[in-house]
Amino acid sequence: MTNAHRVDIEPNPHRLRVIHSGITLADTSRGFTLKETGLQDVFYFPREDVNMTRFSRSDTTTHCPYKGDASYFHLRTEDGEVIQNVAWSYESPYESAAAIKDCLAFFSERVDRIDQTS
Repeated sequence: MTNAHRVDIEPNPHRLRVIHSGITLADTSRGFTLKETGLQDVFYFPREDVNMTRFSRSDTTTHCPYKGDASYFHLRTEDGEVIQNVAWSYESPYESAAAIKDCLAFFSERVDRIDQTS
């Protein structure tokens, strides 16, 4: 018997920040932690707490059978570098993932740091 695939989304009680090249790209105390079977936990940041002026929409999209369709974003750094598909967002997630609607999550290997502090 195998365990069912699970996606659990919980409010994260800590301060979450994304920092790249010394610039804070996202800073929230209203984030979420998404726990999905077989994957590392992912932090989601409300767009209101992300410096969206540094991001541009990518043509990349993916589909998750548990969360819905994801849109991706490129990051334009202070020195003009563009980091491809650094973040993603579920803009119309399935009802079971509604808590992360319009939030951004970041690939930890494409930014310098994602911090969780008290």
